[in-house]
Amino acid sequence: MLNVGTFLADRYEVIGKIGTGGMSDVYKAKDHSLGRNVAVKVLKDEFADDVNFVTKFRSEAQSAAGLEHPNIVNIYDVGSENGLHYIVMEYVEGITLKTYIEKKGQLTYKEAVSIAIQVGRGIEAAHNKNIIHRDIKPQNIIISTEGKVKVTDFGIARAASANTINSDVMGSVHYSSPEQARNGFVDGKSDVYSLGIVMYEMVTGRVPFDGDTTVAVAIQHLQEDMVSPSAYAPDLPISIEKVILKCTQKSADRRYESMADLLVDLKKVLISPNEDFVTMVPLDNDKTRVITEDELRQIQEEADQTDTELTDAENEEEDEDGAINPRMEKLMTILGIVAAIIIVIVVILIIAKLAGGLNFGSSDDEDTTTAVEQENEKVTMIDLTDMSYDAAEDALEELGLTIKNGGTVSSDTIDEGNVVSQDVEEGEEISKGSTVTVTLSSGAGEISVPDVTGYEESSAINTLEDKGLKYTREYEYSDSVESGKVISTDPAAGSSVKEGDTITITISQGVETVQVPDVTGKTKKKAKAALESAGLKLGNVTSEYSDSVAKGKVISQGVASGKYVDSGTSVSIVVSLGPETVTYSFSTKITLPESSDNEVKSANITLYDNSGNVLSSWNGVSASKFGSSGYSISVSDITSSKKGKLVIEWILEDGSTSTQTESVTFTKD
Repeated sequence: MLNVGTFLADRYEVIGKIGTGGMSDVYKAKDHSLGRNVAVKVLKDEFADDVNFVTKFRSEAQSAAGLEHPNIVNIYDVGSENGLHYIVMEYVEGITLKTYIEKKGQLTYKEAVSIAIQVGRGIEAAHNKNIIHRDIKPQNIIISTEGKVKVTDFGIARAASANTINSDVMGSVHYSSPEQARNGFVDGKSDVYSLGIVMYEMVTGRVPFDGDTTVAVAIQHLQEDMVSPSAYAPDLPISIEKVILKCTQKSADRRYESMADLLVDLKKVLISPNEDFVTMVPLDNDKTRVITEDELRQIQEEADQTDTELTDAENEEEDEDGAINPRMEKLMTILGIVAAIIIVIVVILIIAKLAGGLNFGSSDDEDTTTAVEQENEKVTMIDLTDMSYDAAEDALEELGLTIKNGGTVSSDTIDEGNVVSQDVEEGEEISKGSTVTVTLSSGAGEISVPDVTGYEESSAINTLEDKGLKYTREYEYSDSVESGKVISTDPAAGSSVKEGDTITITISQGVETVQVPDVTGKTKKKAKAALESAGLKLGNVTSEYSDSVAKGKVISQGVASGKYVDSGTSVSIVVSLGPETVTYSFSTKITLPESSDNEVKSANITLYDNSGNVLSSWNGVSASKFGSSGYSISVSDITSSKKGKLVIEWILEDGSTSTQTESVTFTKD
């Protein structure tokens, strides 16, 4: 465990512990190089000496470092120091979705869908880079204080070399897909399943499957039917219930094909919550899969690391005598009968084919007659409009006609690739063997993207929809565009698109608020870098003398550290000139002592500072130079002290001497 104040890489100062997981502890730290808070994930001591664990831990950073998305916690740095292995990542101020659900009990369907959409976008971005999360659960979803949802902890994610990856971990069993539970092949549809379980928990306040051990829960994922979420949330709209049920099908083939497909339906839920638009994939005789003894044994071996024994209920899940499941036995019997029928049909067709290939008594004259009869035979033309090219070709072949592609034209009503027109109209008589030329649709005609920059979000959406365009929304901070208004569109205004195309509109979140870093004690250059890294500007720079702050370092800043201000705010600083240098001067007139029998011949004059150092001296000054008004002396640029001592040695005519000493105070320049 790291103590508060510990530094990593002479850069990250530990502020406190904020969480712990199976393999690592997470700390909040301050990045002194960039003046921002970060989260540091440190591998636990018991795993630090295990090469496999360390490799997996570092692989986490390498897999996730390339993911940059508003709904994913970003990875900044990875390192090792004194046996510690750590990853530095974005610090998100907020709570986990798990905590949020526990506090609220059940979420409204609108709130649940909004969260699911943001989570889905983050996962989709990972899937687009062939990274499967494999551990989607509310504990790995953070809701920031600004309401932004971010997916974190790609701890068991790894890049997929093909379309699937082999799972080697059980994951968090309450949210694991059936294929994870049986240690099978896992692809993006496993994340779809887990997100479906998360949505179930959001709208019902509970997980669909629970038990005393991981094995008990895993078996339920494999074999048990899920209680419909509406049983716990009676007012739940049918659309979101169907979305959840489609996500959580035990067969991956019956789930959404991709996260993108799921996002399409989630967005539609917000528009038409009570519409039953979700298309469920037919069962196709693929009943709930019964777990085999080998698979159960494998799951038990995986679970033995944390579960010491199985409950009686779990033991009942195994077939006592190893007999084949009755449903499977019935299915195998049916398949055998079907296979036999197919074989018989194939044999009959082969015999018929051979018989039809024999010509008895045919002649060239008969062939010619047949061709003439076909030429004279007429058929009535059918309407091919909106058929695909292949379907039109098949339909014409049934009539004894052939097809020709006559090119394409744009169409706002006919789907791309389908027939728009034909050169022989419906109802016309045409000879068998003739060719019909069709014109195909190239899709909707081109539309110019309207300029909606500066529009309110709802107005921009209405404008796009009026043009027959679809939309998606992204959100960004902006210093120049008011919150809630459109910053830009992609494609840009004026671009040519087709009806039904999707336009991304970027909506302003207003000026971003950022936390002011502490720049005191830094050089001007480093203070400027820290401010700019935080999205701030360096304001006025003034200088002051300081006895406590080294020359060139920041004494104070105009906006206190830790305060939240608008992005782009200027922060003034005061830079130290070091201790102030004070200079003094001294001047006086020295007169001869009163007359005596022994007259003064000359004088040696010396000025000292308080430490006894000679500041200046005048030796052998003749008595004649003193005159009636005295002898003037003057010293400037004294820096050593503000007081000193004036010593005069009087040399008399008879060679004797007398000394005169006087304490003096210098005058500040």
